[in-house]
Amino acid sequence: MLEYIIAFLMAMGISYFLTPYVLKFAYKVGAIDVPKDNRRVHTKPMPKLGGLAIFLGVFITTFVFNRIDKLVMDWQMIWVFLGAVVIVITGVFDDIKPLKARSKYLFQVIAALIVYFGGVKITGVGNPFGDGIIELGWLSLPITVFWITGITNTINFIDGLDGLSVGVCGIASLSLFFIASSFVNVSPVYLVVMMMSVILSGACFGFLPHNFNPAKIFAGDTGALFMGFMLSIISIRGALKGPTIMWMIFPVLVLGFPIYDTAFAIYRRLLKKQPISQADKGHIHHRLLNLGLNQRQAVLFLYFITMILGLMGVWMSEQSFLENIAIMCGFAFLVIFSFLRYAKLGKHKKER
Repeated sequence: MLEYIIAFLMAMGISYFLTPYVLKFAYKVGAIDVPKDNRRVHTKPMPKLGGLAIFLGVFITTFVFNRIDKLVMDWQMIWVFLGAVVIVITGVFDDIKPLKARSKYLFQVIAALIVYFGGVKITGVGNPFGDGIIELGWLSLPITVFWITGITNTINFIDGLDGLSVGVCGIASLSLFFIASSFVNVSPVYLVVMMMSVILSGACFGFLPHNFNPAKIFAGDTGALFMGFMLSIISIRGALKGPTIMWMIFPVLVLGFPIYDTAFAIYRRLLKKQPISQADKGHIHHRLLNLGLNQRQAVLFLYFITMILGLMGVWMSEQSFLENIAIMCGFAFLVIFSFLRYAKLGKHKKER
């Protein structure tokens, strides 16, 4: 475990010490978030582009460890970083001068296609009734693109409070590290997944002291899109290539909060006949603030939820298939109940 601890600390240190320089760069290029509406929680202009420090922490650490251990970066990782560069450039431009939602999504699709044709793809799912893989065939391409762009945007959707998206991603990637460690005997690819997860987690936690309330700098779209993109890739390289169908569920469980919040946001906007990309104050973190929690309390509460889901994912990785199915059926019931309750509340508000 020593090499993983060193990688974690290296990524953390690089991200932490580069952030002040990124902050100065943000002011120079005009990447400033000015609160123009009541949706934003902050009340004064804040520099963005903090995701550059996270990206450099991940990239430099991965490069250094590749010189030590060839398992860290195989040929597919080259395509991953090419896709990540597209994502980061998109985020930088959006942080300086906001891009249209369609333009941002187009570049996300391009990044997804880069990694897909580079060999990082969802080609099949584990057979829930036995050994072997159920091949997806031509569905592999749209499912892979949907997964990558979907997870990428879920992190962007929750990026509304100081330290929220960065902390959630740090906890989620650390959870995927421990889940992957339970399957290293299945394939050497899980060693790569473990290293990718721990490096991303370290870079996130290195940036967090600068981003936690009261924040000095925001991760911006540069950070949110990059973190979401890397989490989607980690899931594909490990969780979605596992020996059973449960590997499809682990990343969904670990990323339960952002996926849940994004699903609600899409449903809410469709219910109001609004564009899906239109921002509002109906996210879970906004609702916690409305209940009387301050920013720190709301963020720490959502950290706690993410930790619980991550620990459940780690625990479930060691349980039998039938036990996991029973647990997930319980979760599915709660999710469906929440959606129905939300629909009822939304209907009442609309009638008023």
